[in-house]
Amino acid sequence: MYKKIVVAGGGVLGSQIAFQAAYCGFDVTIWLRSQGSIGRTQPKLDHLKEVYLDTIEKMSGPEGKTPGVWARGIAEYDSFDKDACIAQTNRAYENLKLELDMAKAVEDADLVIESMAENVEEKTAFYKKLAGLLPAKTVLVTNSSTLLPSKFAKATGRPDRFLSLHFANSIWKNNMTEVMAQAQTEQKYFDQVMEFAQAIRMIPLPVRKEKSGYLLNSMLVPLLFSGMDLYVNGVSDPESIDKAWVLGTGAPKGPFQILDTVGLTTAHNIVKMYLKVPSFLAPYNFKGMDKMLREYIDAGKLGMASGEGFYKYK
Repeated sequence: MYKKIVVAGGGVLGSQIAFQAAYCGFDVTIWLRSQGSIGRTQPKLDHLKEVYLDTIEKMSGPEGKTPGVWARGIAEYDSFDKDACIAQTNRAYENLKLELDMAKAVEDADLVIESMAENVEEKTAFYKKLAGLLPAKTVLVTNSSTLLPSKFAKATGRPDRFLSLHFANSIWKNNMTEVMAQAQTEQKYFDQVMEFAQAIRMIPLPVRKEKSGYLLNSMLVPLLFSGMDLYVNGVSDPESIDKAWVLGTGAPKGPFQILDTVGLTTAHNIVKMYLKVPSFLAPYNFKGMDKMLREYIDAGKLGMASGEGFYKYK
């Protein structure tokens, strides 16, 4: 089983993956590109520590085992020990390492989890630089939510040990991962990644055929596009669109609340992938979405992590 884990990228999901792996006892390093990245990542880790501690406190209360409160990534019902979970959280926070030197970060890595923005050029450049630094033993996975692993297999220099491991947001509660191989992935490494996912208290779902969007985002992205399309075409406002979805389906969040959670930069990167589709063929107003998201991002409204997106947060 793997021991040393490196997460490349300290964004919303990168920081969550790293914290969860550390919570489960793995030696975890987050590789970041710049000092500014450290300044953005450390507050996320500070926040996650408080989220875990607050969740553990709620789990120990009278309504702890109700849906929406219990976090399966933290503990099972029948083995929950409040003090032990608090100790695990504090250890995870104290033991997480942030590193700017890529070679130093990955020098003895068993598994590297790439969790960078959905940008083909940036990911490709990262893999090419990483290829000459990784030990022979290292398995490499991408947390990409929309891009196929086969697109990057050659750039990694180890296509037999490269596949996808995609997480849902709020992984301590939504403890699901999608494990997707590409044509050159060896079965034993696929099996190892499935085992690792279980070891960090996730439920791994095998994706047997390479599919952009995997399982979750193949269903989620069209919802987000539909919501934004209604907004940019002047049909309604974000709050009303969200209420239509939440009140009509019983879902906990509407598309704009989900966008704020995921982060508007990630959403913008996904939208940009569709801008080349001719307007008469495009099912949505991607140009309008692109313009709208750029305006929010330029104003510093990046979503929940920045304190404001389509909604304001404390």
